[in-house]
Amino acid sequence: MIPTTTIDLTIPFHDLDPMDIVWHGHYARYFELARTALLQSIDFDIPQMRQSGYVWPVIELNVRYSRPLRYQQRIRVSATLVEWRNRLKVRYEIRDADSGARLTRGHTVQVAVERASGEMCYVSPAILFHKLGLPCAD
Repeated sequence: MIPTTTIDLTIPFHDLDPMDIVWHGHYARYFELARTALLQSIDFDIPQMRQSGYVWPVIELNVRYSRPLRYQQRIRVSATLVEWRNRLKVRYEIRDADSGARLTRGHTVQVAVERASGEMCYVSPAILFHKLGLPCAD
């Protein structure tokens, strides 16, 4: 089963830009909130990552803005883990909570880095496969 999660948010006033729509940089935060919920659902959030001896920096962020988000709009942000063998790729979709219309989509890519050495891993560590309930990649 592919891990996925959805969170509900309401757009606050302080996220608006001078054009009265959500400033483009805030979308990364909405993605982050959904990704955090996703990682918590597999018990592999930041504390568990640190404890495992790895950090997972974001190395790529892609956002496709289809429609603007507005003040007090209720949105649903979904995050789906679509790759995990050599990196974490999470796909996102933001939809209007009332109409279901797709507003934004994007993805992030993260790689495992050994905390002690600072070396990037070219294959995801066994702990990730364990958290996903999958056999370890060799």
